[in-house]
Amino acid sequence: SSYANLSTLLLQASIIGIIALGMALVIIAGMIDLSVGSIVALVGGLGVVVLNATGNAWITLLFCMIFGALLGTINGLLVAFGKIAPFIATLATMSAYRSIIVQIGQGGPFNINSDIEPWFRMIAAGNVLGVPNLALIFIALMIVVVVVMTRTKFGRYVYAVGSNQQAARLAGINVNMIKIICFIITGLLAGISAFLLMSRLTSITAANAGNQFELDAIAGVAIGGIAMTGGRGAIPGSFFGSLMVQMIEGILIAARIPPFLDGLVKGGIIIFTVLLQRRKDEN
Repeated sequence: SSYANLSTLLLQASIIGIIALGMALVIIAGMIDLSVGSIVALVGGLGVVVLNATGNAWITLLFCMIFGALLGTINGLLVAFGKIAPFIATLATMSAYRSIIVQIGQGGPFNINSDIEPWFRMIAAGNVLGVPNLALIFIALMIVVVVVMTRTKFGRYVYAVGSNQQAARLAGINVNMIKIICFIITGLLAGISAFLLMSRLTSITAANAGNQFELDAIAGVAIGGIAMTGGRGAIPGSFFGSLMVQMIEGILIAARIPPFLDGLVKGGIIIFTVLLQRRKDEN
């Protein structure tokens, strides 16, 4: 049924979609974050260790959120105070964070203990009245981010910084602080995604967990109509963009396109949407 298809689509898009919400924030502020996939792997791997040690999902979730926010803070400090271009700073941390978790796990997977696994799996596998838990969490987080971006001073400042950093500074906005907070929120959301991915897969493979998540998130944001140059775009766009990325993946699988061409298609989509945006701006 179409309802079942929609809930499957939401389920698949949720983990990337939550990351895309953070990515949308960073991009609206005129920056980019390439480290989100590695944050998911690092937080997820250590999250499994915390879960196995405590047997408590709430403590684990709290750990994932705080640790994700901390890794985001590092990105923010490098960009704001280190004055490193966001692309370069997060490219460096993307490589560093991944390297740390691969070293800790010696390349092997982090598996959830067999006595914890059945109930912990239900966080991601469960549903409320037929709507997957993951989809509900995704929608709830989107609403929170939408409210923050449309109803708070912080949200207005993010748009201001993205449209014109110099003007924002002259208007008395603490540009560095806004940038750091954007990265903190992105790291926090990546931490929540890591927690949900742990529940969904019940194990985190250090080398490839969260692989290409940054590409999927950026594609979702681009398709969602958020200007890649910053300063414009609505958060719900990244929500629908993430669903579109997932639909395109489904179409590729149905059309029996080799999975290796996935990246080619997504890369093409990003280039195409950016070119469309440019044409719209010029007219």
